[in-house]
Amino acid sequence: MGHMVEQVLERRGIELACASEDICSVSAELARECVCIDFTTPDAIRANYKTIAARFKAAVIGTTGWYDIKEEVLDEFRRQGTTLVWASNFSIGVNAFFAAVQRACEVLSEAGGYTPHVEEIHHIHKLDAPSGTAKSIADIISGTLGVTPEIGSQRIGEVPGIHTAEFRSEVDKLTFTHEAFSRQGLAEGAVVAAVMADKITGVHEFKDLIL
Repeated sequence: MGHMVEQVLERRGIELACASEDICSVSAELARECVCIDFTTPDAIRANYKTIAARFKAAVIGTTGWYDIKEEVLDEFRRQGTTLVWASNFSIGVNAFFAAVQRACEVLSEAGGYTPHVEEIHHIHKLDAPSGTAKSIADIISGTLGVTPEIGSQRIGEVPGIHTAEFRSEVDKLTFTHEAFSRQGLAEGAVVAAVMADKITGVHEFKDLIL
């Protein structure tokens, strides 16, 4: 992901100030002028979020698997007055998928009788299961339809990511699917978020900024 983000920055003519696997090695002077784009691991976020919030001008966090401490992380950025844009998935297509699922739930909630299910497939290297994206889909469904769906997870080969939301009743079935062909879309969205983060304040979920 880091290399993909670098490629997007170069193509857009945006300066890359530093690329490092050790966030603590970035000087405080440099960090104050930069937006940190983080695609690391859940453990790295747990270890480093206070440092990121304290040192950087703003941050974009695309790592998942840390949402059990989400409120602690968001509160730390608020306390430090550091802009944060976070997402379970920065793909623009996935965020359009979120919007479609939410609208479908609004319609189906009026009719009733629909049972939702979420399924996700990712590559064998993905550390968290179910994916953060699948959890976000489930949150949208439970918050709008009022029913919490089961989530199925599979880890297969090098699959970049497939997410499906299904709604089944006695008379029909609706299925919404997003399939990523690569992880490039995550890098594209993260850079869009970084440009936004450089100009705004506060703590935001990416989908709330673009939908």
